[in-house]
Amino acid sequence: MDTPTSPIKNRSSSLREAIEEMIAVGELAPGAHLDETVLAEKFDVSRTPIREALIQLASMGLIVIRPRRGAVVAEVSPQQLVEMFEVMSEFEAMCGRLAARRMTPDEHQQLLIVHHACEQARDAQDPDGYFYKNEAFHAALYSGSHNTFLTEQALALHRRLRPYRRLQLRVRNRIANSFNEHEAVVNAIIAGDGELTATLLRNHIMIQGQRFADLIASLPQLTTMTALASLPATSPQ
Repeated sequence: MDTPTSPIKNRSSSLREAIEEMIAVGELAPGAHLDETVLAEKFDVSRTPIREALIQLASMGLIVIRPRRGAVVAEVSPQQLVEMFEVMSEFEAMCGRLAARRMTPDEHQQLLIVHHACEQARDAQDPDGYFYKNEAFHAALYSGSHNTFLTEQALALHRRLRPYRRLQLRVRNRIANSFNEHEAVVNAIIAGDGELTATLLRNHIMIQGQRFADLIASLPQLTTMTALASLPATSPQ
C-alpha cells in the first residue's frame, strides 16, 4: 500500500528546487556559505525542511556539508569542469544517437516545439529565457532516448553543471551559435542519423579552446553577483 508523502518531505523537495535555482542563477556562488537559519527565515519555514533540502543538494553534488562547519556551495576547479563537460558531452551523444533511432513522430513534433521556443528567446535577446527553453530542449532529447537509466544520469549531471551552462550563454554570440547547433541536431534526429546526431551533440556540449577560456574568465561573475546581493541596503543620503 502506498503511504502518503509527509508534508516535511514535500516542503524539503520544493525548498531544494528553490535553493538549486539560486545556485543555478548565481545568487549563491561556488564557495558561498549556506546558513540554515538565514535560509529558514528567507523561506519562512523551520530549519528541519531546510536541513533535509541541503542533504538532498549534497547528494546531487551541488553543495558540500562539512562536519561542524556547515554547508557551502560546491566549488569546481577548471580541471574538474573540463572532466564534467567531457562526461556530459558523451551522455548527450548517447542520448542523441538513441533518440535518432527511437523518437516517435509525436516526439519529433514536441522537439520542434521546444526548438522554436528557443528561437523566440534568441530573437528576443533574452539569455534567461533561452536558458530555460534550452533546458527543455535537452530534456526532450534525454527523454527521446527511451533509456530511463541514461536519462536519469544525464539529468543529474545536467543539474550539476547548470550554473556553468547558464554562464556560457552570456558569452558573446553563444546563444546564436547554440541555436544553430540545435538546428543541426534537430535535422539529424528527424533524418534518423544517429551517428551524426551524436557527433553534433558531443561538439555542442564539449568546451574547449576559446569557449573554455571564455567560461573560466566569466566565473568571477558568480562570486561578484553573490557579493553584491549580500550587501546591506543603504538609505539615500
